Amino acid sequence: MKKAVLAGIVVALVSAASQAAPVMMASDWAQGMCKAWNADPVLTGKLVESGWVKNNKGRGYKVMQIYRADCDGSPRIELRVTERDGKAVCVYGGKAESKLDADADYLMWADTPRWIEMGKGEYGPMRAMFFQRLHFDGPMGEAMGNMGPFESFLLLVGKVPGETAACPGK
Repeated sequence: MKKAVLAGIVVALVSAASQAAPVMMASDWAQGMCKAWNADPVLTGKLVESGWVKNNKGRGYKVMQIYRADCDGSPRIELRVTERDGKAVCVYGGKAESKLDADADYLMWADTPRWIEMGKGEYGPMRAMFFQRLHFDGPMGEAMGNMGPFESFLLLVGKVPGETAACPGK
């Protein structure tokens, strides 16, 4: 009887471990961000209406790379967004692979607690950048013209489950 109980506990622990959320801003977490992007009507709709998605330097997609600044040496992740069927659709979420173009693409970084706060909607992108809680490289004027979608993007961080006690691996 004790062996059966012990075996049940081991199976439950292994099952729970396999169900654990991926590490925030690891490659598998980025896949969840891509899915969440595609489920968000503000991101998929407004970024086409504003023309944001068309500024892709002829590559056919825009790139956003993000990372956790307090995780020294951790790799960046990236989302690639393209226009498809009249929507701004995320077609890739994973390890950063693209060379960024400062006139079209975005690089954003913040410490983990700040990502969590932004993901909860405690403040939006304007306040985050003003108080240097979110650091940003990319076409500033374009970003400023898309504050609603930018805020929706930051809220995705809170919608995609992610482990924050560990840093993404290299």
